[in-house]
Amino acid sequence: MKLGYSTWGMPATPIDQAIAYLAGLGYTGIEITVRPGWVTALSTLDKAERQRIAGLVKQHNLALPAIGAHTDLLYDEPERHAQVVSDLVAAMDLAVEWAVVSDSPPVVLTTPGGKPEEYEAKKGLLAERLGHLAAEAQARGVIIALEAHIGAVLDIPVHTVEVLHMVNSPHLRLNFDISHFNVMGIPMEESVRLMVPYSVHTHIKDETGSYPNHQFLIPGEGVFDYVGYLRTMQQAGYTGFIVPEISIMRQRQPGYDPLAAALQSYSVVSQAFRDADLPL
Repeated sequence: MKLGYSTWGMPATPIDQAIAYLAGLGYTGIEITVRPGWVTALSTLDKAERQRIAGLVKQHNLALPAIGAHTDLLYDEPERHAQVVSDLVAAMDLAVEWAVVSDSPPVVLTTPGGKPEEYEAKKGLLAERLGHLAAEAQARGVIIALEAHIGAVLDIPVHTVEVLHMVNSPHLRLNFDISHFNVMGIPMEESVRLMVPYSVHTHIKDETGSYPNHQFLIPGEGVFDYVGYLRTMQQAGYTGFIVPEISIMRQRQPGYDPLAAALQSYSVVSQAFRDADLPL
């Protein structure tokens, strides 16, 4: 397994600074967020900037395993959903361009949207929309990775895997963020067993409390068992990137420093690799 970092936690940090800083800390991969509100928002990336960023990532010997394009796939309004599709297809096209970094396109990450209580009513619609996106991904040789999320229509592993099977496309896989299951009381072994066979990317956080009275935190601030997690993931056969992602919940707290968060995350998680007797 390899250790990367998501710029989700660095929305205003210039990408030049973020790339150099993360490489200097020892991370071997970077996930770049392209959502509106981030300095690397898709709308700001013309062809020259895309090429420049790819060059910087290669210059610093980083892999680029994923693009964060998280959005809502269950808007009722046709115009809003059409914009979602347009945005995700544009992110797929960016992934094709950025394949030059690691010799394969980064996976494109999204969330499902909706609410847990809508699962039975909307799982068919979600599968239909994901099937369309998977076809667009297949046409480009890209993978779209769906992230189950607390408070969303897919909030538990069994529902997530059920929808994945409904779509039945190798171009739709999972981004496995175990924190969403942990705060719901789902045992680590259960979520890993169900999710890892389909997972092409991961997020991790720290956490405390139980949903809905939980907090997502920077690694080292909560109760998450990183050593146990890494050993369980290794035993399940996962070989991809382990990626700290600092939640908006934590970013909103006073005094949040994105560079300090990346440093602390590296210190905590790299030590967990060593304690788990796993090579970085």
